Amino acid sequence: MSTAPSSVLEENIFIKQSFWHHLVWTDWLWNILLLIACCTVYGVYGAQMDIYEKGILAFTTLSLAAVAWKWKQIQWLVISVAGCSITAIVLYGNDLSLAQSQFFLKYLFSSQSAIMWMSALFVLATVTYLLALLLNSVFTNKVASSMTWAAVLMGLVGLLVRWWESYLISPDVGHIPVSNLYEVFILFAVITALIYLYYEQRMKNYTMGSFVLLVISAAVAFLLWYAKTRNADVISPLVPALQSYWMKIHVPANFIGYGAFALAAMLGTAYLWRVRIERSNPDGFWAQRLPELALLDEVMYRAIMLGFAFFTIATVLGAMWAAEAWGGYWSWDPKETWALIVWLNYAAWLHLRLTKGWRGTPLAWWSVIGLLITVFAFLGVNMFLSGLHSYGEL
Repeated sequence: MSTAPSSVLEENIFIKQSFWHHLVWTDWLWNILLLIACCTVYGVYGAQMDIYEKGILAFTTLSLAAVAWKWKQIQWLVISVAGCSITAIVLYGNDLSLAQSQFFLKYLFSSQSAIMWMSALFVLATVTYLLALLLNSVFTNKVASSMTWAAVLMGLVGLLVRWWESYLISPDVGHIPVSNLYEVFILFAVITALIYLYYEQRMKNYTMGSFVLLVISAAVAFLLWYAKTRNADVISPLVPALQSYWMKIHVPANFIGYGAFALAAMLGTAYLWRVRIERSNPDGFWAQRLPELALLDEVMYRAIMLGFAFFTIATVLGAMWAAEAWGGYWSWDPKETWALIVWLNYAAWLHLRLTKGWRGTPLAWWSVIGLLITVFAFLGVNMFLSGLHSYGEL
């Protein structure tokens, strides 16, 4: 006898029962904590928030509730980040100078300490993933994954505490820390790692980490160089062009796109290596260790789908910001033009995959080249071209 629902009504009831069945007591507790946190933030800062910031607060709360239902680890990450950040705020009081004298701030919870911990942990995680690939060790992979989670934790703490520190300098200086290359490279590292960790858990495969963490370590290397040579770690007032609520949603959406594209490119690299290995030595050392082609192809596709969705949202938000700031939705500024090139590049990638059935090597090469295009759109334009976005020069 068939056990399938016999009508649309029964099927809908089945889906609803399945949803409620999967909600355990920790999910209810998590949602209650989120609601309390949202109400507390609104109660303390609601009078200073405009309608857009209130909307961002509500959307963030709902998004965390939805994501955590499917990905339980996010609950513990958010609770840990909140605990560490609140500890730093309490230790600071109203005295920013304590960052150099208070033990836990100086070595752990100040923004610079947390960001240095993030940097070190990402590099160590990269080395550990590579070691796990060589040893084919599940335990070493789990250690590397734990290091990556810890790095994400410290990166988020660093960003949140830096946000608080900017207000301790002066309320006029205070701003969300996504305003310069130093801050957004921290955001890029954290977001890319989070996207990877999701697919690692979803696909139950650690071997992708030895490739994805390489691009994160490269971002960390740039971050440290940029801080050293440009004193970029110093908190500065926002330039007038960035004093807008649009920055709070446009930049994070953009970097979810960048992070997903970077992950796809590194998996494309792994795909190309695996293809070469299978042609030359299909039963050799690396063939036993590298991720399977089908896995790499699937995750690469999912990452580009995710990145394209958020990059599209970011581009629309950017056009709306431009209309408010400069009086027009589009001005063919070099940054805007190259953002369009990036969008068209991945739109074509998805079109060929979904309608023409392209798979494998051509799209793997395309994802790698796509990252080069994206890097130029993000950094190259700042270095070699000028325009309305000249405040973002490298």
